[in-house]
Amino acid sequence: MTHQTERRPIRVLVIDDSAFMRKAISIMLQSDPDIQVVGTARDGEEGIEKLKASHPDIVTLDIEMPRMAGMAALEWIMKEQPTAVLMVSSSTREGAEVTLRALELGALDFVAKTPAGGMEIMKIQGELIRKVKAIARRRGGAPLTVGDAPSMPRTIPKLHREAEIVAVGSSTGGPQALQVICSNLPHDFPCGVLLVQHMPPAFTGPLASRLNGLSKLQVSEAKPDDLVEPGRVLLAPGGFHMTLKRDGHRVAVVLSEEPRSLLHRPSVDVTFSSVAEVYGARSVGVVLTGMGNDGLIGTRAIKAAGGKAIAQDEESSVVYGMPRAVAEAGLADLVMPLAAIPAAIVHNV
Repeated sequence: MTHQTERRPIRVLVIDDSAFMRKAISIMLQSDPDIQVVGTARDGEEGIEKLKASHPDIVTLDIEMPRMAGMAALEWIMKEQPTAVLMVSSSTREGAEVTLRALELGALDFVAKTPAGGMEIMKIQGELIRKVKAIARRRGGAPLTVGDAPSMPRTIPKLHREAEIVAVGSSTGGPQALQVICSNLPHDFPCGVLLVQHMPPAFTGPLASRLNGLSKLQVSEAKPDDLVEPGRVLLAPGGFHMTLKRDGHRVAVVLSEEPRSLLHRPSVDVTFSSVAEVYGARSVGVVLTGMGNDGLIGTRAIKAAGGKAIAQDEESSVVYGMPRAVAEAGLADLVMPLAAIPAAIVHNV
């Protein structure tokens, strides 16, 4: 007779000043048999006390709360009792700015509340459950900070001689990883750069602004007909897929809500596939930390066109999903720590 070892449920502490949100988040999470809500708290102070007592696997943390707000609670948690934290943010530009700061302080991801009230909040149920599971069961470490000095091991082979485009895809942990990439590309970088980060519409503009402030290159949220040019970094806007069109020697951005059927918009697969079609063998695809396998189909297209692919390794990924899919499919020419990727990109264009 064989005995199967049952996996312990993921233990979650919910911190939110709204009684409705505490109940709604708890109901959504406990609809999954693998998740157990071990407590709720109405503000940061109460949350910290319950964190000390219950030692959860993950905390969902609201930003705006009385007494002790989410940011102050997050700073305490990261310093005193490091725990995986998923922020629950408002889907406004102001909420986006604070959320990006929370990610820099150590929160691993976020879900954005829908603007409408009432049971509209239940629309985030699938995303909430997916992210709680991915974060709680991750094996990778926290992403590197911008100040970490990247290095290029001498063993990195020269993959490419005439690359004209570098396309980068990321999801959970991506904002911090993109900071490492963008802050370490030189001012005379000879290629255009496309970034695809899974984020809602209000968040990609502030992210582009933050990346621009850290980069020697010009980083902006992509707009229709923006030109892909050397030294220019374009971030796909939330809610739109980013593809490319060629007119002679000029290549410009096309934004579309189609296809709507995909889980993510923007989609890494959509952008990478377009890059392969327009640039062919002169393409480099880079797949960074994130859950799921978005980027697998697009990387396969880049490789089929003669281009090259780099995947982040498991140890430096917050969630080793997207890069794992590429690596395990045998599509990655290099699988490397995040710290080494900027130098590897420069070395191979």
